[in-house]
Amino acid sequence: MLGFLAFVVIYGIMKTRGTKDVDSYIRAGRKTPWWTITLSIMATQASAITFLSTPGQAYVDGMRFVQFYLGLPIAMIILSITAVPLYNKLNVYTAYEYLETRFDLKNRTLGSILFLSQRGLAAGFTIYAPALILSVILGWQLDLTILIIGFTVILYTTVGGTVAVNKTHILQMIIITVGMFSSFVIIYFLLPDDISVIDAAYVAGKLGKLNAIDFSFDLSNRYTFWSGIIGGTFLMLSYFGTDQSQVQRYLAGSSIKESRMGLLVNGLVKVPMQFIILFIGAMVFVLYQFVTPPLFFNPVEEQNVKNSIYSEEYIELEKDYDRIFKEKQVKIREMLSAIESGSEIEITEKTNDVLAKQEEATIVREKAIDLIKETNPDADTNDTNFIFITYITTFLPIGLIGLVLAAILSASMSSTSAELNALASTTVIDIYKRMIKKDAADSHYLKVSKLSTILWGIYAIVFALFASQLGSLVEAVNILGSLVYGTILGIFLVAFYFKRIGGNASFYAALIAELVVLYCYLFTNIPFLWYNVIGCLSVIILAFILNPFLPKKAEV
Repeated sequence: MLGFLAFVVIYGIMKTRGTKDVDSYIRAGRKTPWWTITLSIMATQASAITFLSTPGQAYVDGMRFVQFYLGLPIAMIILSITAVPLYNKLNVYTAYEYLETRFDLKNRTLGSILFLSQRGLAAGFTIYAPALILSVILGWQLDLTILIIGFTVILYTTVGGTVAVNKTHILQMIIITVGMFSSFVIIYFLLPDDISVIDAAYVAGKLGKLNAIDFSFDLSNRYTFWSGIIGGTFLMLSYFGTDQSQVQRYLAGSSIKESRMGLLVNGLVKVPMQFIILFIGAMVFVLYQFVTPPLFFNPVEEQNVKNSIYSEEYIELEKDYDRIFKEKQVKIREMLSAIESGSEIEITEKTNDVLAKQEEATIVREKAIDLIKETNPDADTNDTNFIFITYITTFLPIGLIGLVLAAILSASMSSTSAELNALASTTVIDIYKRMIKKDAADSHYLKVSKLSTILWGIYAIVFALFASQLGSLVEAVNILGSLVYGTILGIFLVAFYFKRIGGNASFYAALIAELVVLYCYLFTNIPFLWYNVIGCLSVIILAFILNPFLPKKAEV
């Protein structure tokens, strides 16, 4: 693991230390082929949060999270038709330059600030996730681990810019693919001899972990087909069409065709990839039906309660939990026998017996969580992020553990490096060069870009130090994005498609729409995916309403 970490840093620096100008630093000289764009887009999106938290999400909640990505292929097609040729024609360094060309400076600045505020925090998440793993596994202090990982990524990203990001992304995606595939295959070797692959799928299905698609239209349900296909499309349009961390990946394409191919292939591959990662989580759940799982997956909190006055109570709960799981294993085998016999009445009866045991186990676990809270009222009682890593360290052989940890580290480094690179680009091109120092030499802007990378890296590290109380990381980072992505997308859609609307109407509509989204988040129970729809439509509708009453900037 440490060898891989050192290799990526040295490789990134050695391959890109000759970067001499801003165009090479930000857009890799616009020489990137489509397959590198695809891998870079995937590596940017697939942070360590994806591989750490997503399997745990499936373990707890089933595979319905895959619906979050249903809008991705639709968004890739739309962006390939609209955004890619437009950005290419304008020869922009950032997506927000277009907003000034179409509207005015204040719209460009608003788009930039919304992106910087959200993505800077998100970069903190991508540093925190692997640091959490290493601190638990290796017994390292969490804060120190965050600093080590953060400054490691800052080092090669600062030296090489986009070229370093792209070159390291290729290696990192290879390691990620091999590591996750290996952890998946090992599950089937660990299952009891009398449990086949088909049996494992039956167990996951009967216990509600293969619930991939839900066609109910329920605004109180966070993940449904409709929230994914509608809200997900809006989110993905905003993320891939207006978020500089992704736009920068295909701005580096050598042609419109190469950029389009990179986006479209990502649209084809990403949904199956997420399905497989979630399926790994479902299979980890199945494995833990035949091996009693920890009563609580966070070993730090578990050790705290065992060292407290509630130690004996907690140990008794562990014994009850183990007993229930042994009884549950018997019931599962009876259920599988009923499935083999084909008797629907018997299948229903035996499935209900298994579910009853599962409910008993849940009650015991809730009692354990209550004891953890009694021990420490500030304890993090959401252990979703620890489920997959517990499986890795408990069951995988030596060597393979290092490979999977390297995969998770790869995901973190790839995503964080792209985010820091994009944050620096936006800061320099849209803020510094546009409003502070307009006519400096190219070498000056290159130095400022590298300095911005370092400063944003420090900002992300500081946020990571305070990210421990945010529950499931994969949900938290997407909720954070949904607070601003709808508004940003609304500004761009107005710019793309409604040529009669002026910059003043767009700007004030966006400010009001962002307040509407924040109100929904703070005072309603609307699932976060719908924030993207609400924010986007609010900008468009309000812009139409305000446009007749506000002066318009002459179009450029």
